[in-house]
Amino acid sequence: MLTIHVEKTGDVAVVKCTGRLVRGAEVKRLRTAVVSENHMRMLMLDLSEVDALDAGGLTALLALRQWARERGVKMQLVNPSHYVQEVLQRTQLDHIFEVSRFDHALWVLSGAECQHARVGAAA
Repeated sequence: MLTIHVEKTGDVAVVKCTGRLVRGAEVKRLRTAVVSENHMRMLMLDLSEVDALDAGGLTALLALRQWARERGVKMQLVNPSHYVQEVLQRTQLDHIFEVSRFDHALWVLSGAECQHARVGAAA
């Protein structure tokens, strides 16, 4: 079973997934939760509490990545569990996805990235 909790701060959506990200209802639930979010600049999928990931789950992550790219949304996988990280490495998808640590996600949510971007643009 997959539990999904969505928290939105400004134009950043954090989707916390807990449980099994596997083919079937879980994948559909994740897609619905993400696609239903409007006006986001960044999508952060918190996978720290995902304990199972199958081919259907990987396919869903790839589809969400494509969906986000088509809409100009930056997508990150945040703090993947050891199991998820291992699956990503074995399938070499760790080179496809942007993966970040939880402390980086907190930095982004604090607005530091937006402020940094504005400072860089002004220079």
